[in-house]
Amino acid sequence: MTALGLSGWISYAASFGTLVLVQSLACLGLNLQWGQTGLFNVGVAGIVAIGAYVSAILTTAAVAGHIGGCGWPVFIGAVAAMSLAAAVSALIGILTLRLRTDYLAITTFGVAVVVDLIVRNVESLTGGALGIGFIPRPFESWGLTPDGFIRLTFVWMAVVVYLVYRVLQRLTASPWGRVLRALREDEKAVAALGKSPARYRLQAFALGGALMGLAGALQAHTLGFIAPENFTSALTFQIWAMLIIGGSGNHRGALLGSLLVSFLWSATGLLAATVLPADWQARGAALRIVMIGVLLAAAILWRPRGLLGEEVTVSSHLDER
Repeated sequence: MTALGLSGWISYAASFGTLVLVQSLACLGLNLQWGQTGLFNVGVAGIVAIGAYVSAILTTAAVAGHIGGCGWPVFIGAVAAMSLAAAVSALIGILTLRLRTDYLAITTFGVAVVVDLIVRNVESLTGGALGIGFIPRPFESWGLTPDGFIRLTFVWMAVVVYLVYRVLQRLTASPWGRVLRALREDEKAVAALGKSPARYRLQAFALGGALMGLAGALQAHTLGFIAPENFTSALTFQIWAMLIIGGSGNHRGALLGSLLVSFLWSATGLLAATVLPADWQARGAALRIVMIGVLLAAAILWRPRGLLGEEVTVSSHLDER
């Protein structure tokens, strides 16, 4: 603590917490899709990228030779990001209504690949490999010190995540949420009760996509810069690891998993940078994936339902027997 000082450590914790909160939004969206409804989405990074780039393009200042640069307020950019991410997710849902598990996974992965190709090659819109910089950040005009800006951003993000969490808690406890869980367990039974499985699947997929788009938008506005490397398949792996370790089907589990995996991801990166020699740094980056993979395997063996998994009802126990 003496190297940075108490104030420095507080700011570092706030910066790290902001990153955790951003990723937890994407994890909550995946929990709605997979944990509540059983929709296997492995294109998380693509939907997050859509949200990030849409908001960045709409809110940055105009640049010669580039499309966009509308200079809109951050709030409008975030709403537009959520809307387009939800629309793309809904379109995926419409086109894949008959697909299940591995087929749906292949389709969503393909969508993420398409998004990545667009982001890297349509340079006039996305900046290509160089990405988009000078993205406006909240509270920039307030004249805050760097530490004050970091801490206020963390508080603002915490409020956003809390509100999203409360809304999701109420939604999943409502009759709508119970239909989603019933759909996850037995689609034919849901249809027999007069409910439309396709409509409910589409709603869950679109709402989960909107949360992923919001996560991308807030990531862009908290960092002030985005590039294709921010939205690789490693991000999808991270979000899935967060949900599985924290507890699929439980929103609190998604939040806990986001904290644990983000901590391990940062800690292993710091360990590799500190311990390994310079010529091993690139190879040492793979240590992150290995460590999270080990943690994921241990979590599945020790706590198959995650650290805060969905509560098991008596009927579920009887079914397992």
